[in-house]
Amino acid sequence: MEKSVKGNIAVPATTLLFTIGLVACWYSSNIGVLLMNKFLLSIYEFKFPIFLTMCHMTACSLFSYISIVWMKVVPLQTIRSRTQFFKISALSMIFCVSVVFGNISLRFLPVSFNQAVGATTPFFTAVFAYAMTLKREAWLTYLTLVPVVTGVIIATGGEPSFHLFGFIMCIAATAARALKSVVQGILLSSEGEKLNSMNLLLYMAPIAVVFLLPATLTMEGNVVGITLALARDDPKFMWMLFFNSVLAFFVNLTNFLVTKHTSALTLQVCCLPFTSKSHQHNAMAMK
Repeated sequence: MEKSVKGNIAVPATTLLFTIGLVACWYSSNIGVLLMNKFLLSIYEFKFPIFLTMCHMTACSLFSYISIVWMKVVPLQTIRSRTQFFKISALSMIFCVSVVFGNISLRFLPVSFNQAVGATTPFFTAVFAYAMTLKREAWLTYLTLVPVVTGVIIATGGEPSFHLFGFIMCIAATAARALKSVVQGILLSSEGEKLNSMNLLLYMAPIAVVFLLPATLTMEGNVVGITLALARDDPKFMWMLFFNSVLAFFVNLTNFLVTKHTSALTLQVCCLPFTSKSHQHNAMAMK
């Protein structure tokens, strides 16, 4: 059985179900890691967003290596050129900026407002996609973004927990997230430099750790000592940090898979329903 989804193009029902399953996995893991980030950064007062991001990338490096080299879930692919390596390095840097800025914004803004601001991501994605690949979607696609994004932005009006610096960090993270989606889409689909999702994560994550390690040691002081002290005082802390990092691996893996099986713009539009919902929930809670 086949289901038509775009013009004359027919997509098998199994492929459609697989894509829906990927989006569902991405949703659930994304919400989980977001809430745990907020808990660690604000409620638990572990105010080290760069170190937290480095933990995420370390977990991605480790689990990607185990999955590919030991378990052989997918074949190991090699980097073919210096240009390809520089593109992966650029993707890693963009990713670091998006996650670190996003984690910083969580220190000043509630999760719901953070996600509502993130609803502008499709706009940035469309701009970057056209600027970098000259790829244009149908005009109807752009028109549908206007009421959706505008509606979510309006929903943020009167946010009682608004913080200017947190808002700037959130906007910067949103733009970087959109740029990352476009770049990773190129790396996942370019015939000359194509990498599957897990191999891209395998190469990207260690490079991100290299970027983040000097940053956290320079900007976040005695973060290692404080982390060890927290672990001694509360053994559950290390388990929470570990589980948070494992969830981050699944977020990144499913993010790559959704981009590969749809598009960068589709991925960002998928974010909109639960960003709107989360902000409505926050507004109701404040009443």
